[in-house]
Amino acid sequence: MPPQDNRIDLIRPDAPELARLGAHPVGVKTLELVNPAQLDVLAAIAGQPAVSDRKLVVELWYPAATRGAGSTYATVSRDGRTPVRLFGSATRDAAALAGDFPLIILSHGYPGNRFLMGHLGENLASKGYLVASIDHPQSTYDDPAYLGGQAFGSTLVNRPLDTLFVADALGATRIAVIGYSMGGYGALVAGGAGVSDAAVTMERGAGIGPYLARHRQPVADPRLKAIVPIGPWGRQIGVWDGAGMAGLRVPALILAGSRDDVSGYEAGMRMIFAEAVGVTRHLLTFEGAGHNAAAPFPAPLESWSPVAWLPFVPFEHYADAVWDTARMNNIAAHFVTAFLDIHLKGEAQKAAYLTEDWLGFAPNSAKGLRLESLPQGSPA
Repeated sequence: MPPQDNRIDLIRPDAPELARLGAHPVGVKTLELVNPAQLDVLAAIAGQPAVSDRKLVVELWYPAATRGAGSTYATVSRDGRTPVRLFGSATRDAAALAGDFPLIILSHGYPGNRFLMGHLGENLASKGYLVASIDHPQSTYDDPAYLGGQAFGSTLVNRPLDTLFVADALGATRIAVIGYSMGGYGALVAGGAGVSDAAVTMERGAGIGPYLARHRQPVADPRLKAIVPIGPWGRQIGVWDGAGMAGLRVPALILAGSRDDVSGYEAGMRMIFAEAVGVTRHLLTFEGAGHNAAAPFPAPLESWSPVAWLPFVPFEHYADAVWDTARMNNIAAHFVTAFLDIHLKGEAQKAAYLTEDWLGFAPNSAKGLRLESLPQGSPA
């Protein structure tokens, strides 16, 4: 019997229809991609040589030719030190199934790592997608720059650049970006949402203004067909204004907790939903959930104990006070599948799942959810 602790592939009996795995077995491999001559923001601010190779470690899930026994993922807890073993359905280095599959890029929070949304990586690969999840340098749990507190500005500059580089390196022709928290910020910038004058001059990003200014009027890559910002960070402190958000040119499915005290619900995600008038967008709200809504895998057992070097129990990084994490992940997989199938595979009939008719849910099983949609050109 496979281990039941720390599984990332849990599908509850009450999961909505499209949360279930697709027809394809799933393989997984780890890649190291090097972006040569990339701007090193921290070095530039310090007056040091500002160009260096930027190595991105990427976990790639893909449709496999044959079914295997599943995998163990070795990582660390939110505390940056404690080893964690995760268990999933994908088979390490399985032979890939031939085909032209759209690419989904997963971008973790600040901090995070490439495994944080691995459950979604496995799930979408089983449905005919390549899924590349990035370890963003200077943003991972154990990165010295993050631990030293110097990495925030670098993250603001590099998130959209990392996702575009990975798409190029993998030869993608159709792309979506799913980003959590700071990854949601990167997804919005990649989609054309230009940062504000206030963002370029804000104290928290001291010294990065000349480098962040490149995101004032970003142009969405034509290969980018959809974005899924989950708890996107930034609007609540003015990283965008209304004019910048109106520059978004890629359909968006925003996932949010109504009690998000990190990215802000009313001043953050609802403002993004209202102001992105240039695109069709949806807002799925988990009533009562906080910032961890619909993104992290269930809290591993190793995170349940306090550690001396953090002012909180690492468990809190993954869990929600109201919602079961596996339940939120199943709901997210359902809606994300419908949304991506529409925009990357042309399956227009899946639009029926993006309504409050709750298609695919058992009776009375959509309680606590609110789904709103606005067409291109319509303010909230």
